[in-house]
Amino acid sequence: QVLELFKGVQRGSEDRKRSLSRLRQALQNEETQKKFVRLDGSIRTLTGLFTSSLADMQLEAARCLHELSHSSDPTVAEACLPVTPYLLTYLSGHSVEFTELCLYTLGNLVVESEAVRKQLLPQGIIPVLTSCAQSPHEAVLEGVGYVLSQLLQAKESPTDIIPLVLESLLPLQMLRLVCSGLKAGLGVAVEFAWCFHHIICRQKSNTVLLALGTVPALTSLLLQVASEIPQDVPEGLELLVCPVVRCLSNLLAETGSPVRDERLLIALFLLLQCFLQQHPFLAHECLWLLNNLTADDAFCCSTLLSLDLLPALLQLLQCSQMATVLVLMVLCNIVEKGPAQCQQLLQQPILPQLLPVLALPDPEAVGQCLELLHLLFLHCPEAAADFTRQGGPQALEQHRSPPELQERAQALLDMVRQP
Repeated sequence: QVLELFKGVQRGSEDRKRSLSRLRQALQNEETQKKFVRLDGSIRTLTGLFTSSLADMQLEAARCLHELSHSSDPTVAEACLPVTPYLLTYLSGHSVEFTELCLYTLGNLVVESEAVRKQLLPQGIIPVLTSCAQSPHEAVLEGVGYVLSQLLQAKESPTDIIPLVLESLLPLQMLRLVCSGLKAGLGVAVEFAWCFHHIICRQKSNTVLLALGTVPALTSLLLQVASEIPQDVPEGLELLVCPVVRCLSNLLAETGSPVRDERLLIALFLLLQCFLQQHPFLAHECLWLLNNLTADDAFCCSTLLSLDLLPALLQLLQCSQMATVLVLMVLCNIVEKGPAQCQQLLQQPILPQLLPVLALPDPEAVGQCLELLHLLFLHCPEAAADFTRQGGPQALEQHRSPPELQERAQALLDMVRQP
């Protein structure tokens, strides 16, 4: 059947377009894809039709190539190597649909084959994508983001791809498209936000992105999102917020530079409130950013207390295993700053809320809770007496394993039993 379809395409009859259409449908099957690329001259014939002057034939051939690009078999992707220069050339085509097809075909091919990626780089895929990123068409921009995202996730990306991207104008264009995402197209912004994430998490230093003003730009975007959240959250907004929050978290952890903007703290709590029920994973992302903001910054800790955000933070203590650990980390950041912050924390019913945490089967949460109690007792000895009155020692005595928790629990018991 595959051979008959191929012969129909080869014959050059008036029926060729119909044969191409039938071939495209057949190529949705993975076994058919493998059989087709093994036929002598199959890709050469398809490339000839793809580069023909007949627009309708060219488009149908592009659809066939797109179906082939979906294969998870690297040999199929590598069989398509001869067509990659034409795919790049046609990205400057006149038809939005045709350009979009070429982009997604390229994006699919680079996922499966290192050989394809290695061929595309010297062929100039980064400059071509830079040019395409100026397109006025949302569908084309989203396709550019998809291809770039696939390239940046490749194993050789840190050495072979990211440097080329950073030397181009792409980062500036990416930042513009991410930050205008609420107006210019959410799908485009999501793709390029993940591109930023792939770059940031795969290299130690992000000086180029920092020099572009990525931190203030992404901060402004979060403030805008938080201020414009309606009663009904737009579908897919969480897909943008997630990579933006991650990028900010990682960049702040890298620079250690404080963000002296209390609006960001308010924005994070608005986002937590908005997404907690439907998208709890996003609450974890926001709490991780909050942890990085408060880790070495007394200003952020004091601001969180002065804005009376502590009750909202404590409400998250029991919402999930990961949230428990992250909330405890933020609380530790606050009490590390000294007795004054401890006193403000103890004005909330914090100790009764920590007792259930000590009973959890999660060693990480219990360990973080022991750390918080240690800091509280260190800075505010009167907290130890309150803890004893509420049955704290009995909760600590439960921890007989693992050994490291037993030792820390015993150290705390010694502290609360001191006169």
